[in-house]
Amino acid sequence: MTAKYALIIPDGAADNPQEILGGKTVFQAADIPNMDKIARQGRQGIVHTVPKGMSPGSDVAMMSLLGYDPKTNYTGRAPIEAAAQEIPLSAEDWVFRCNLVTMADEKMADHSAGHISTKEGSELIRQFSQAIKNDNVRFYPGVGYRHLCVISGVELDVVACPPHDYIGQKISKIMPKGKGADLLKQLTAQSQQFFEDHPINKVRRDLGENPVSSIWLWGQGRRAFLEKFSARYGKNGAAITAVDLVRGLAKLVGFDLIEVPGATGYLDTNFVGKGEAAIDALDKYDLVLVHVEATDEAGHNGNPLQKKKALENIDKFIVGPVYEAIQTFDRWRILVMPDHPTPCEIRAHVGQPVPFAIAGTGIINVLDKPFHEFNSFESGFEVARGADMMEYFLKL
Repeated sequence: MTAKYALIIPDGAADNPQEILGGKTVFQAADIPNMDKIARQGRQGIVHTVPKGMSPGSDVAMMSLLGYDPKTNYTGRAPIEAAAQEIPLSAEDWVFRCNLVTMADEKMADHSAGHISTKEGSELIRQFSQAIKNDNVRFYPGVGYRHLCVISGVELDVVACPPHDYIGQKISKIMPKGKGADLLKQLTAQSQQFFEDHPINKVRRDLGENPVSSIWLWGQGRRAFLEKFSARYGKNGAAITAVDLVRGLAKLVGFDLIEVPGATGYLDTNFVGKGEAAIDALDKYDLVLVHVEATDEAGHNGNPLQKKKALENIDKFIVGPVYEAIQTFDRWRILVMPDHPTPCEIRAHVGQPVPFAIAGTGIINVLDKPFHEFNSFESGFEVARGADMMEYFLKL
């Protein structure tokens, strides 16, 4: 019988000890009996998902987690998200992630403009795209604050900062630099003028919500290609996620995408629906990947209590039901791991190794302790190259 695999990713959940949690990490403080059971019945360890010298973005870490070495396969974040939207790109095109952000006191105040709704964000991007009247610049609406910009006919060699990693930093210090940076600065300035008195912003201010101050372009790259997962590992797969980055990686490796109503990519996501969809998918697919962004967003918010609650929801409504269901198959494995840490006090990604817990056919326990960062390190089980984790996971 074909083996079944479930991979559950609480994005950015790894953290440092937090004072508000009594000096514990989120994993230590959270009530996560199902993750603990996987660690006790199986194994826990640590894995380096971000290769040395690379930026600790979810793009790099998730690529490693899926079994593809970012050192040889990574072309930028935005090209992956473009694959999710099936945006046609020529070999000469540059594609950028385009955030809608809030600036205040000449600083980056909010990378998401108050987690603006998809309806509002998309309308702002569409109107701005029409207003600039530049045939070499095209904007594509996405989800919430996350959009894309494609630039053609221009030579670029720029450094652009991820806004979520520079909350509270002066805008002047994080503006794009390098060849072609002037165009990005021009587009940014045009957006600030366009959004200033926009009716959507007037309503947001009246409601006490963060207005959209500006676009922010970053994560640029050329179009991306990845070998199909079925060709590399001999397994078919499906992904459940609300985030275009993970959707794009899934499409690039040939996974099917399973849509879950109410999946938002935020703290209010449909945890129950994601768990139910994963269980249903196990009958059809060899591997089911469930990605949950809520823990990462709580880290960017600098809120350990939000993060703890999100992790508990993942454990209760996704890990627990999937763990129970997958054991009905003759041969199976389940793996729970973040892609990277997002420490609440930093409110940004870091490249430290992450804990993982794995159980199932052929996995022998070596440490009968709850699942968290310190116990994972104590286990002595370390995967130095993140792209090797998938091969270990699949090899029964």
